[in-house]
Amino acid sequence: MNQPAAQASHASRPAADAKYTRGAALPAQLASRIVILDGAMGTMIQRYKLDEAAYRGERFKDYPRDIKGNNELLSLTQPQIISEIHEQYLAAGADIIETNTFGATTVAQDDYGMGELAVEMNVESAKLARAACDKYSTPDKPRFVAGAIGPTPKTASISPDVNDPGARNVTFEELRHAYYEQAKALMDGGCDLFLVETIFDTLNAKAALFALDQLFEDTGENLPIMISGTVTDASGRILSGQTVEAFWNSLRHAKPLTFGLNCALGAALMRPYIAELAKLCDTYVSCYPNAGLPNPMSDTGFDELPADTSGLLKEFASAGLVNVAGGCCGTTPEHIAAIAKALAEIKPRRWPGQYRDAA
Repeated sequence: MNQPAAQASHASRPAADAKYTRGAALPAQLASRIVILDGAMGTMIQRYKLDEAAYRGERFKDYPRDIKGNNELLSLTQPQIISEIHEQYLAAGADIIETNTFGATTVAQDDYGMGELAVEMNVESAKLARAACDKYSTPDKPRFVAGAIGPTPKTASISPDVNDPGARNVTFEELRHAYYEQAKALMDGGCDLFLVETIFDTLNAKAALFALDQLFEDTGENLPIMISGTVTDASGRILSGQTVEAFWNSLRHAKPLTFGLNCALGAALMRPYIAELAKLCDTYVSCYPNAGLPNPMSDTGFDELPADTSGLLKEFASAGLVNVAGGCCGTTPEHIAAIAKALAEIKPRRWPGQYRDAA
């Protein structure tokens, strides 16, 4: 079979060729409807107005440095809050719940001097999300735990020193090791799939995907992978310089179940880039934008109300652009409920289809 024909065959059934050992029901859900992802964990945590003592809990009451803002630690010190947030999103209609592990790598946790807690954070976070999903799952509406893998605060491609373009503050191997450790712990805690998200540096993402591939080989498991990048400004590029087309072509070898964008821009500004991916991607497309642009005067830090965000995503869906929709910074269970309702009767994006000739 020649290469174009092989690509077309794979593209027409992006999920059928994968034999997943977990999350095996997700491809069928994506084929039949638009799947709903949850909203912002950080935004919800802010609603609780937790102080330093609340972050510390009893276990870390004598910790020698400030740790307020270390949201991943709350899976250990305030697990009831994290569970409550998960359940609010599930009650709102989310099909996929992200674990509270966006920054739960040794690379990120070293900023708080808590790198040695990363494994425990991931295991416990996955268990909390697993319990919530099991509580809300039904035969006709299964719920899925996505092990959230964030970009870390460091970048393998960009110098932190404007006077030394060759300087780096992290290596590919350090990232690979941290991601492997995180993913293994998430798997041990019961996740159904992995979400490599908010990617601003493609090399960081490659380290995460390499680690996942290695983990699957070591364990014999094969979990769906979702990939989501972040276009940082109106240039239409991620921070490490790639256009969305280049970003897709750099990572498509990982054969993700979904590929898309999140964070940075609100839905209105994100639309042209989602439309471009809808033409290019021979897999399912995801979109979970911020609730508009930042506004420090807003209660959530963002301006868009649930009706605003859901209205924009409804237009995306009606145009045949998305298979997965949800929310990032500034979104709440109210936003997710509005999105779920607005998209409930809209058919998911098909590929190949109306965009095949343009792709």
